[in-house]
Formats: sequence, structure tokens, C-alpha cells
Amino acid sequence: MKNILVAPLNWGLGHATRCIPVIQALLDHGFNPIIASDGVALELLQKEFPSLQSIELPSYQIEYAKKEAYFKWKLLWNSPKMIAAILAEKNRTRQIVETYQIDGIISDNRLGVYSHKVTSIFITHQLNVMTGNTTWLTTKLHQLFIKKFDECWVPDVNTVPNLSGALGHPEIVPKNVKYIGPLCRLHKKNLPKKYDLMVILSGPEPQRTMLEEKLLTELKAYRGDILFVKGKIESQQKIEKQAQFTFYNYMDSKQIEIAFNESERILCRSGYTTVMDLAKLKKKAFFIPTPGQYEQEYLAKKFKEEGLIPSCKQDKFKLHKLDKIDVYKGLRNFESHTKWKDLFEVF
Repeated sequence: MKNILVAPLNWGLGHATRCIPVIQALLDHGFNPIIASDGVALELLQKEFPSLQSIELPSYQIEYAKKEAYFKWKLLWNSPKMIAAILAEKNRTRQIVETYQIDGIISDNRLGVYSHKVTSIFITHQLNVMTGNTTWLTTKLHQLFIKKFDECWVPDVNTVPNLSGALGHPEIVPKNVKYIGPLCRLHKKNLPKKYDLMVILSGPEPQRTMLEEKLLTELKAYRGDILFVKGKIESQQKIEKQAQFTFYNYMDSKQIEIAFNESERILCRSGYTTVMDLAKLKKKAFFIPTPGQYEQEYLAKKFKEEGLIPSCKQDKFKLHKLDKIDVYKGLRNFESHTKWKDLFEVF
């Protein structure tokens, strides 16, 4: 069995959750995946695959600003720490490849996890990295990193319509790019409705907590049963019932799949992994993008303008805005079947 290092970025839970079908596909095709990440991303995958070997990587120490206007400046302020972490994980990867006899690498947005000694794959939906008036610079820098990998897998279709829009479809596509179809760990099931609204939170602090506090206030007057998944990966799962709310600190993949299928509407961030999940399950939703995160703001605006999913800014959210969900069409499933056998031939 060939050892394949799978290393998602620890930026919210999206990168880790979309690596779940990748890891499962590796297992199904006779490979031995070894997980490498840090923080909640590593903890999530350890819970999903307790029998697999896992390794902790240096943290990027990504922090969000409390105010939207300071988002970019906060990232710039933290960029020296991020660069140091990328260099550290590059050295750590060199050690891991030798120590664990790695035969291939799949890195989901971890810029330093690659090796010239083995085939290295990069997963991203952002061939254009949107940062406002500096988009040209961040995109160019990102594509310089992408060129260091043998292949770049984009989890989307290379047709119109698609899910990632301008993020994953630049005017000039790098030569090593392959569009592999949307990645989703969930499956659509015909289950009876249990919840009128499912709230699912994720993302770095302090914005995750800020949204949680706002929603708890706004949804007190909601008429219907609410499933509230906080997206806090902790040692023990906690379930709590209060009035119309059922709270979970986190759910594993099997639980989240059932919960999605049992819920009529979804209230969540507009992260790309969530977009892929909603498309697969054909669920109607309402988006609240993370303040200042250009990628999520772009996706929310794109789907709102296309008449698919309504959205608003975090500080503008009010309970009555959820009524707009029924007016919008919802996302469609592209029924794209990822050809794992062909993709894994690179190893």
C-alpha cells in the first residue's frame, strides 16, 4: 500500500471536511492515507478516521479582525507568522516524506506541503484569490505556489454554469490544473423533516462566536424547530435542548448528513465547501458571509444575483430576512462523478 500524505489547511472546517471524500477514496482504492494538519482541522479528521495515522503540522496562526474594514490589514499584520509557518511546514514535510516513506502528497491549500521527491497535488477552488484592489497580486503569488506542485485539482466543473465562478475559472488557467468535480462527503436521502431550520457555523474566531451570539438573539422569535450546530470541535460531543433550539457543539459526517436531510432550510456561511454540500443535497439556504472575507462575499453575491440563494451582511441580518429563502431557486447538483481511479494514477 502506498502512503499518501493528506494535508488540509486549518482555516475553519471547510478544507478538512472536503478532504474526507478524498481520504475515503484513497482507502477505497488501496492506498494508505496519512493525515497531517493542525488545530480543529486535525481534530475533525482524527474523529472521522480514528484508525489512520495523523501528524501535527505548524500552525498558520490565522486570525480574523473583529471589524470587517480591518480584515485585510489583520492578515497583512499576521503575514510574517504565516510565512514562517509555511517555511516550517516545508521543512516538516521533508522530514515526514523520509520518516514515513511517503509516496505522494495531497495538500489542500497548505502552501509548504510539497516535495520534489514524490508526486505532489494541490487542491484549491481559488485560482483567483480575491482581496479587493490587491487581487492581481494575491492571485499571482498563489499561482506561483501552485506551479511548485505536479497537479492542481479544482473541485468544480469546467463548464458554465459552475459553482466557483471567477474564483476557479480565470482567463488563463495554469497548465497543471484539473477540474475534478465538486467534492462532498454527504449524500441525499429521503428522510422525514425534523427541523424547520438548521444553523451550521464554522470559521476562525472571533467571527464564529460573533455570528453565534447574533443568531441566538435574532432566532429567539423563530417559529419552528431549530438545529444549531456550533462548529466547535471539542473532546466530547455535547447536545443541549432549549425551547425550540437543539444545540450540538459539533457533528461527525454521518450525523451532519442525516441533519442536512432532515432540515427544510439551512442558515450558514457562504464558504465553498458548504456551497458544494448544498448543491449535492439540493437544499435551499440563506448565506451570511464572513465579514471582510472576499471569497465568501463574492460567492454570496454571485448566488444572490443568479437568483439561487439570498444573503446579507452579518450586521444586517434580521429574522424576517429568512422569508426570502422560498423566493430563490436554490443550488443545483452537477451530478459530477469524480474519476478517482484516473486521478490516483499519478501516484
